[in-house]
Amino acid sequence: MAHEQSFLLRTSPHIHAGTAVPVIMRNVVYALLPVCAFSVYVFGLSALVLMLCTTVVCVLTEHVICLSSKKPSSVSDWSAVITGLLLALTLPPGFPLWMACVGSLFSIVVGKAIFGGLGFNLFNPALVGRAFLQAAFPVAITTWTPGCALHRFIEFIPSTLAWPLMSPPSVVEWSKQAVVDGFSGATPLALQKFDHVTTEVPKLFFGMTAGSSGETCAILILLCGAYLVVRKFMNWRIPAAMLLSAFIFSALFYWADPAKYPSPLFTLFSGGLMLGAVFMASDMVASPVTPLGVWIYGALMGFFTVIIRLKGGLPEGVMYAILLGNALSPHIDNLTQPRVYGTSRKRVKP
Repeated sequence: MAHEQSFLLRTSPHIHAGTAVPVIMRNVVYALLPVCAFSVYVFGLSALVLMLCTTVVCVLTEHVICLSSKKPSSVSDWSAVITGLLLALTLPPGFPLWMACVGSLFSIVVGKAIFGGLGFNLFNPALVGRAFLQAAFPVAITTWTPGCALHRFIEFIPSTLAWPLMSPPSVVEWSKQAVVDGFSGATPLALQKFDHVTTEVPKLFFGMTAGSSGETCAILILLCGAYLVVRKFMNWRIPAAMLLSAFIFSALFYWADPAKYPSPLFTLFSGGLMLGAVFMASDMVASPVTPLGVWIYGALMGFFTVIIRLKGGLPEGVMYAILLGNALSPHIDNLTQPRVYGTSRKRVKP
């Protein structure tokens, strides 16, 4: 009898690095921890409770969804933890906790579960939740409190514990009494856009400004991103393309009218550009995979950020730029597919 041989055919990749999804996600959490710690240092107890609240709600929501659909719980892959942390880091430190819970629920249900879970979501879940909160609670999400309050480690920002469906308490008087002299509650982007006051770049670089919980310290975000690049858990080309594109286009505007538009360095280090480029634009699920595609993807998001900031009605445009990039990601992949070896570059209709 002839000896029969069987062959198992599989699609690429045929060689695996042995790195599982939970390992990658856990290292992203490690990279986010210094940013979270700095947020607590600058904004105090309110920032800490905000991050705990969004993370717990995201994890519980994902666990309940898995149980209701009779699937094994996926909370052990750490993706829900990342969503909760990133959502908190994009919110004002005094954001009411009940609103943050609603945003966390929306991030997991609409931003992730409705697409089929991790690996199938088209958009970054944390930004989906943030966009919902921007539309639902525009006043609360644009109410900023200055950092380094005197009693930030022993008392909450008044708006943190606001009751549901009630107007948050005003933080103006609290800021006057509790904040160190020299700090302003307005963000650098708002000051530049509406008052034409430019914040010094060193203050932006080291994070001593008002803003979202985790967007202020540019140097710390860059160092945390470098950790992920060294561990090969992030494609460095995406944040590099986004930051380079934002620098070039903002430089063109600045060259045309330096009295009206901010310098390119201010554009790079202000607002949520660093946080978005390093931790959100580089989302493995929502970004392209082709070599050329990642550069186009990053460049488009940098361009969108500058256009929205300088020509739109809002001072910040990173969130919308990344969501637009996520929407274009599949099309970028389709248009930048490399030529298969041995075939023509021209597509032949079947």
